[in-house]
Amino acid sequence: MDYFDILVSILGSTVRLSIPLIFTALAGLFSERAGIFDIGLEGKMLAAAFAAATAAYMTGSPWLGLASGIGVSLAFSLVHGFASITNRGNQIVSGVAINFAAAGLTAVLGHAWFRQGGRTPGLAADARFSPITLPGVDLIRDVPIIGPLYANVISGNNLLTYLAFLAVPISWWVLYRTRFGLRLRAVGENPGAVDTAGISVTWLRYRAVLVAGFLCGFSGTYLAIAQSAAFINNMSAGKGYIALAALIFAKWRPVPVLLACLLFGFLDALANFMQGKSVPGIGEVPVQIFQALPYILTCILLAGLIGSANPPKAGGVPYVKER
Repeated sequence: MDYFDILVSILGSTVRLSIPLIFTALAGLFSERAGIFDIGLEGKMLAAAFAAATAAYMTGSPWLGLASGIGVSLAFSLVHGFASITNRGNQIVSGVAINFAAAGLTAVLGHAWFRQGGRTPGLAADARFSPITLPGVDLIRDVPIIGPLYANVISGNNLLTYLAFLAVPISWWVLYRTRFGLRLRAVGENPGAVDTAGISVTWLRYRAVLVAGFLCGFSGTYLAIAQSAAFINNMSAGKGYIALAALIFAKWRPVPVLLACLLFGFLDALANFMQGKSVPGIGEVPVQIFQALPYILTCILLAGLIGSANPPKAGGVPYVKER
């Protein structure tokens, strides 16, 4: 295998590994732009993955799996909204509680229902989102450079992969070109001014949290019935936290979120490729170094060494209406 084939393989893996990060980071983008910090992205993704795999196994339909994943994720979002918006509780504590609850419930229910150590049974091919071959692959497959990239990186992905990339411009348009997006950004910066204008801060924040739950449903579904063929205990494996790191690294903007997720996905793909391989003059590099790079880059950003990352001014602060 020559170097170009290796690069194409890593790029294809980068795309596949970036999808759950893109969905989850966009979920956090909507929530945090409205002033609600959402540490519970990890838990919602995990719960959605379990629900999607279970429903797809029971019904044989990936679409019902997707609907179940979204439904469960929305339910967890409502719990977070009720705790942090209605009752003005600590948003960080609420998010951490959701993560613990999701990790515990998926393990207990998985063992109780399927008796396979917390995992779900394997899914048949028609119960998963299968790869899609785009038009013209056979015609340009042998074209140098362009052919392999089109055939192995752009084509051959499942529907949720293309929806993730489509979600980025849609999110940009919603946030910056709609009345809802303008109000959403305003409520994250100055909820008092929004309330003075006669707009419900509570309802706006609930809608933002529900959008976050909706996108996390896609993320969890992708993990369980698109990238994999079953739910595995704790299969999110910290991707929710990596998505939060990508969100901070991208400074809460949609297009940079995509680029940050692709960067972190590339580092993950590179770590997988480098397992057991030696670098000339250095030797074998521990894969943990590549896995830690997203967090190291985020810490560098937060330290102000490559610019500043300032969250919405009202982020994490419950809104109390003045009388």
